Amino acid sequence: MTERQPYRVVARHPGFELRRYPAHLVAEVRVDGTFESAGNAAFRPLARYLAGANRSRREIPVTGPAAPGSAGSERIAMTVPVLQEEGDRPRSWLVRFVMPASFTPATLPEPADPLVTTREIPGQLAAATRFSGRWTARAFERRATALGRAVTAAGLRPTGAVRYARFDPPWKPWFLRRNEVVLPVAE
Repeated sequence: MTERQPYRVVARHPGFELRRYPAHLVAEVRVDGTFESAGNAAFRPLARYLAGANRSRREIPVTGPAAPGSAGSERIAMTVPVLQEEGDRPRSWLVRFVMPASFTPATLPEPADPLVTTREIPGQLAAATRFSGRWTARAFERRATALGRAVTAAGLRPTGAVRYARFDPPWKPWFLRRNEVVLPVAE
């Protein structure tokens, strides 16, 4: 089973849950393009990182024939969700894979691809709303707007960029997909 990013529900409000996310590690890629194309463009370098395109900080015993270029690399299990948020330029996006909780900043392998960076995201309080459906800019923007209004109506103050979370592979029927919009809020 795929590991999920942990969180604790602190409260429920009309239109969203208030969650506490612990600090966590991510691998991320900055891409330019449309909302829909960003996930596809970032997926390949991030998937290669998970598949072993990295420089492991610990020795991994070789138990069979070594694949070319695999010495000193490590496979990393996939986790969900895949996160996407607007970057600091127009049509710029950050796409992130949350790393398994078993890694620490000291043990997380260094990416071999300069497009991929890793970092620790501090723990935070965030409002989140879940929905099913297609991965379109319109669907996410509509939910992000509604979440922002619900957060403000609840007397909370947003403190960061909206994150779009995708939990399912693209071949899962659109009506069964789990998606979320997450908005950090002040403590």
